[in-house]
Amino acid sequence: MFEDDTMLETIEKMLEEKEYLALRSTLTEMQEADIAALFGEMREDDLPLMFRILPKEMAASCFSYMEPEVQQLLIEEFSDRELTSILDGLFVDDAVNLIEEMPANVVHRIIQNVPPDKRSQINMILRYPKNSTGTIMTTEFVELREFMTRDDVFENIRRSGVDKETVYDCYVTDAARHLIGVISVKDLIMSENGEVTVGELMEPDVISVNAMDDREEAVNIMKKYGFIALPVTDSENRLIGIVTGDDAIEVLEEETTEDIALMAGMTASEKTYFMTSVFETWKNRVPWLMFLMISSVFTSKILQHFEGRLAANAALIAFMPVIMGTAGNAGGQSSATIIRALSTEEVKIRIPDILRIIWKELRVAFFCGLTLAAGNFLKMLAVDNVTVGVAVTVSVSIAAIVVIAKLIGALLPIGARKIGLDPAVMASPFITTICDALSLLLYFRAAAMILGI
Repeated sequence: MFEDDTMLETIEKMLEEKEYLALRSTLTEMQEADIAALFGEMREDDLPLMFRILPKEMAASCFSYMEPEVQQLLIEEFSDRELTSILDGLFVDDAVNLIEEMPANVVHRIIQNVPPDKRSQINMILRYPKNSTGTIMTTEFVELREFMTRDDVFENIRRSGVDKETVYDCYVTDAARHLIGVISVKDLIMSENGEVTVGELMEPDVISVNAMDDREEAVNIMKKYGFIALPVTDSENRLIGIVTGDDAIEVLEEETTEDIALMAGMTASEKTYFMTSVFETWKNRVPWLMFLMISSVFTSKILQHFEGRLAANAALIAFMPVIMGTAGNAGGQSSATIIRALSTEEVKIRIPDILRIIWKELRVAFFCGLTLAAGNFLKMLAVDNVTVGVAVTVSVSIAAIVVIAKLIGALLPIGARKIGLDPAVMASPFITTICDALSLLLYFRAAAMILGI
């Protein structure tokens, strides 16, 4: 979103008054990402003209930052020659992202107009399984040989670096393209001997990832070691691409979006909100709503079973929402904490970690439950005008269900990860549904024991 309303008004005025040279000069002083955000706020009719005013060297870069709906609108206005020029200026991974975001008819036109050499690289990436590292890598990187001198490397970078996504880390391969080392431009610059070879300066112990590995694994490696790029190899350790920092950020954003969607009880969409049709949005949401609605049948059955006992002490009915709400909130807190710990790999699926989690959550739950029960007991006697027996029943139920809910909230995400599911599916509202049923069972059991109903 473009936040400078004054600049937006100024540019729109330049367009209206046809001050194209002044507009071009203004745009060249802006960052590409800001220009892309500006396109998202402008009138659709102005977008093609605005894009054509951009300097050619900036156009492709700005295009890669734009929202998919803006990209699609521009593509539909481009001539084939213009489209080919833009596609030629995109990095391979950006071209792949573009294809994945566009509808079939637009994809067909993109494929027809992409330069042949880039088309083969795009097709290679598109063949990798969904969510694999191969789908987010770029094939544009600096590749060196052991025998090259420092001066040779700099000449290589000056000649071909403009077409590479990053030149800060360079990768050393043998004649068969096996990855044998990595060297940074910093190391080369710090070397005073122009004749020193890459083999003498390179780091031979290279951390890499296989193209078939899950893309989250690649991102976690980059985060752990602070890499700005990570080499990607095939099954024979041949260098085929790299994952760059911007790709890692996009993966993190997509995974976070997916987790938020799952925690809200729906399937995440791969498209932006406005690019997702009403039918697709319905399809993503209704299965979870249906599942949760059906699962709430257990809660209804419990209420029906204890209907007679509730009639004997109607005051208990008023506090069911307190019991159920507290249970869901307690379980949701624990699940959110454990899901984050699993995603950051602070928690591993192993017995020592699970035992530590249980021990910690038990202690936290004990103190939380005791505090909530005491506060609720005093509130019920002072405000709700109920008998001591009812106040004790509700308060004991709260203390007990907090312990149970926190253990469930902590252990279910771990169980989900163990069987290969995303732990986020075990977050609220799924845990809330489970805790609702358990809290009612416990509540009525406590009422039977304390009040004798």
